[in-house]
Amino acid sequence: MRTCSFCGEEIPEGTGKMYVRRDGSISFFCSSKCEKNNKLGRIPRKVKWVKQ
Repeated sequence: MRTCSFCGEEIPEGTGKMYVRRDGSISFFCSSKCEKNNKLGRIPRKVKWVKQ
């Protein structure tokens, strides 16, 4: 199982998205909500719904 790069939740096999940047770093997202918040540049520790 993989963990979401934004919220830290576990992602079941066969779900979620993998984003690969040009520099080769890989990010995994469990939902479009996490993906969009990351794209907007939000910091996970400042978002209330994220596990801390």
